[in-house]
Formats: sequence, structure tokens, C-alpha cells
Amino acid sequence: MNVYDSFIEGAKQGFETSIKLIPYLLAMLCAIGVFRASGTLDVLIEGIRYIVLSLGIDARFVDGLPTAFMKPLSGSGARAMMIETMNTHGADSFAGRVASIVQGSTETTFYVLAVYFGSVGIRHTRHAVTCGLIADLAGICAAIGVCYWFFG
Repeated sequence: MNVYDSFIEGAKQGFETSIKLIPYLLAMLCAIGVFRASGTLDVLIEGIRYIVLSLGIDARFVDGLPTAFMKPLSGSGARAMMIETMNTHGADSFAGRVASIVQGSTETTFYVLAVYFGSVGIRHTRHAVTCGLIADLAGICAAIGVCYWFFG
């Protein structure tokens, strides 16, 4: 077996797979841009803050939620949100700590589904999306709980 020819054939298949993934990644990046630029994220955060304060619950964690909302969409977008939270509130702030813990407790669900499912041609991702988002929600809740547990 000629190893070089096998390597070249694998590289060609990898390139073809990359080309097939471009529409999925482009759609995801456009959706992230619209989500941030439209102000929907700000309205969502302020709505959550209002509900949390109405219930009489400590709302310090709400400022760390933009990272939690961005993480299922994009790891780099979530990192940018985390850095923005740290620049605004401070790296040692409660919100900065929540954002940091969320960053490590959740997954880039839609990115993983777009890349892995798109590369093998799976189109029906309903149950995978649901399971991934439930796992992300559990990670977010655990991150908030751990932050309150360790940092009060």
C-alpha cells in the first residue's frame, strides 16, 4: 500500500468535507451576528434581571448570563462575552466568575452539531439539539450554584 497516495486521498476527502461544512458554519455565524446586533441579547438579559428581582432573588449572576447564552452558539463568541463581562464588572467580580465557570461548564452545542452532523450528512437533529441544550442548561445552573457556593 502506497502511504503517500493514501494520505493524499484522505486529504482530498477532508477538503471536500470542509467545503460541505461552509454553508452550516456561515449560517451559524450570521445568526450569531444578528442575535448580538439586534439587541435581543440585551432585552433578554434585562427581562431575566426583572424576573429575578421580582422574585426577590439575588441577581448578581445575571450579568454573567451573556456568556451562557452565547456558548451554545460559538466558543469564541462566548469568550468575547466573558472578556466583555470581565472588562465591565472586573475579573474578580461575581459576574466575571459566573462567566468563567459557565465557559468551562457548557458546550458549543450548535457548532458541534453543525460541524459533526453536517460533515456526515445528518439532517434531523431535533433530539440531539434538545439533549445538548438540556445539558447546557444543567451546566449553567451548576455554574451559578458553584459560584454562589464558593464565592457567596
